[in-house]
Amino acid sequence: MTVRDILASKGRKVVTINENSTLQAAIGVFFEKKIGSLMVVDGNDKVIGILSPNDVLKTVHEGCGDQCSIQQVKNVMTANPICASEDDSVDYIQAIMTKYRVRHIPIMEKQQLKGIVSIGDIVNALIQVREVEIRHLTDYIEGKYPG
Repeated sequence: MTVRDILASKGRKVVTINENSTLQAAIGVFFEKKIGSLMVVDGNDKVIGILSPNDVLKTVHEGCGDQCSIQQVKNVMTANPICASEDDSVDYIQAIMTKYRVRHIPIMEKQQLKGIVSIGDIVNALIQVREVEIRHLTDYIEGKYPG
């Protein structure tokens, strides 16, 4: 199974936020959309980073004080996020997420944002693959195949 299969199933919609938006605005989007990451774009809608709730928590922990809510996203985001392509396998994405301890990976093709894949998407895809394998093996053992 590839990332393309996951995006075909879940959709390609990605929520973005402008780099000059405040953390307060970003937090509002996290709760409103019930999502775990925002792709950060510049004035030309070019992807320049990713923002997760952990980025926000780190900023608060480091002591932004009364200025937290008005911090600009560009000062808190993770620049140059790890990206993948639609042709990458689910196993590869799982390995990258584990190695780099990330929960969301943007899917890019020729500098165009094509979607985003979360650890939940990967787990669901792996469950589906395993369920199909189990079903085929069970049918084989039970003699449901001719031959």
